[in-house]
Amino acid sequence: MEDFVQDVFKHLENYYYSIVDLTPKFVLAILVVLISWFIATRVGIFAGNRLKMKMHDRLLAVFIARLIKSVLIIIGILFMFRIIGLDGVAQSMLAGAGISAFVIGFALKDIGENFLAGILLAFKRPFNIGDIIESNGVKGEVINLNLRDTEVKSDSKIIYIPNALLIKNTLINYNSEGFLLQTFTVGLEYGSDYQRAIELVKEVLHNNEDVTDKDYENAAVITDVAAAGVIQLNIRYWVKTGPYGKNSECRSKIIGEVLNTLKENGFVLK
Repeated sequence: MEDFVQDVFKHLENYYYSIVDLTPKFVLAILVVLISWFIATRVGIFAGNRLKMKMHDRLLAVFIARLIKSVLIIIGILFMFRIIGLDGVAQSMLAGAGISAFVIGFALKDIGENFLAGILLAFKRPFNIGDIIESNGVKGEVINLNLRDTEVKSDSKIIYIPNALLIKNTLINYNSEGFLLQTFTVGLEYGSDYQRAIELVKEVLHNNEDVTDKDYENAAVITDVAAAGVIQLNIRYWVKTGPYGKNSECRSKIIGEVLNTLKENGFVLK
């Protein structure tokens, strides 16, 4: 029994000295991670500011800056592994560099997939910050592109769409060179003077200061005959891109002007 107790104390003593030996390495490793994080953050901010000044595409500039920050943090983590003696882990991570490094096992498949999709979106640029897009049943204003997801503002809500979904599914961009296409439909009574109604709508669009007609086709056309003989008059026009709320107010204002004008001229709306 006495020998057993002595063996236990001997093992505990060995563990104690091992922990004492490793403590400075752990402290140094933590300092390296913290310093790497600080440096990566400062470099990311500096790179972002410089890129925004030199590049016209703010979305791509922000994405590249965040990518630089992430790479610097990963380098700091690799140094941490080497300091605490886990060279094998660091070597394994380095050996997995490249495309395979993004998809480490099935559990991280989605993360790697979204990361790669974010890179494609940043360089392909199907949209810019401030554009109105629609995808996966979500429509709103793009406010940010992250490494994993895209932030869209819709009705005062921030919606995070995984980047991979934007690559895989249909993506609609309602903006064109700083202009936004808006549409709505008005129902007219069968037998109305359709040509007169079209002329009145075009007059409203022409007189509205928010609507642009330079190089863009604003139109009012009959598109269908609905139930009970209701004639569908489709109106489409372009406005300058603005905040999502402002664009909604502009559309509401134009719809109101069109409806009032048609009513004042004797048209029965359905």
